[in-house]
Amino acid sequence: MLQTKAAVVREVGDAHALKVETDFPTPEMKPGGVIVKNQYAGINFIDTYHRKGLYPRDLPFVGGQEGGGTVAAVSDEAAEQGIKVGDPVAYSVFGSYAQYTAVPAAKLLPVPEGVGMDVATSCVVQGLTAHYLTSSAHADLIKPGEWCLIHGVGGGTCQWAAQMAKLRGFKVIGTCSKGKAEAASKLGCDELIVLDEVPGAAYEDYESVDIVSRVMEVTEGKGCKAIIDGIGKSTMDISINSLAHRGIFISFGNASGAVPAFPVLRLIGKSAFVTRPKLLDYTTTRAELVSRADEIFGWLKEGKLNVSVDCAFPLEQAAEGHLYLEAGKSRGKVLYKID
Repeated sequence: MLQTKAAVVREVGDAHALKVETDFPTPEMKPGGVIVKNQYAGINFIDTYHRKGLYPRDLPFVGGQEGGGTVAAVSDEAAEQGIKVGDPVAYSVFGSYAQYTAVPAAKLLPVPEGVGMDVATSCVVQGLTAHYLTSSAHADLIKPGEWCLIHGVGGGTCQWAAQMAKLRGFKVIGTCSKGKAEAASKLGCDELIVLDEVPGAAYEDYESVDIVSRVMEVTEGKGCKAIIDGIGKSTMDISINSLAHRGIFISFGNASGAVPAFPVLRLIGKSAFVTRPKLLDYTTTRAELVSRADEIFGWLKEGKLNVSVDCAFPLEQAAEGHLYLEAGKSRGKVLYKID
């Protein structure tokens, strides 16, 4: 059996549970699929949730679910769709922390000329997540010209989301830490609330500023029609209290811990909405996936999106990549470079 280099989790735990193995079995190509030789793999917070066991997966598993590279082998069914060896592609399936990944042809995103593979890889999870958050998850409860609060715009998914929200015509209030204020200031937010840092954490000190009061001041007492919150436990109350009447609280992440259960009666004061979405439910068909990716790649080529790739760790430093992300050091996308 052919072998490949991969970052593998055999027991859930901290970042050091991610072990690089050089003799992991190369994945088998399935009918309708391809094998991708990866150049980059994206590091995302959801990967840390899998590694910790917060989102359980069968053990052992190869980490990651975002990659980019070139097609190395093609099934007959994929070849009939026009996919060829050497095609540059990006994708989101489990097992991207490896030299080779088996990918269904339906999950492939052709990378257009003029878009670098590091940027294309960055787009797949964070870019597509930001896209559905700003275009669909709010269920059209926010209209152009209305206010949107986005937490943690200094890096990662919400760096994309702030820019996309502006492209949709929303007015944006962003929060970020002092250490990420320079990066956040380039995103076009109408208002930026800068917070103290929490040393060693992937989120800011949300008690260092009275965010709700500031939001109400900026919005002239109306609040925000949509709130995009990937922070979780530390921002739940802030988000709910910053809502406008018939606004929607979009909770999509757990950087500070999972959002605790709360009584739905809390929403009655503003007849508010809450949703806890995930990317897979907003890319349910090939057409939906490609439509979102095409719009993102179009914005990139037109210079309307500024994608910041912070750094690329060699795959051999798998644990260090997770530690860097979880410590809140990133100022943009964090990747693994795979040889």
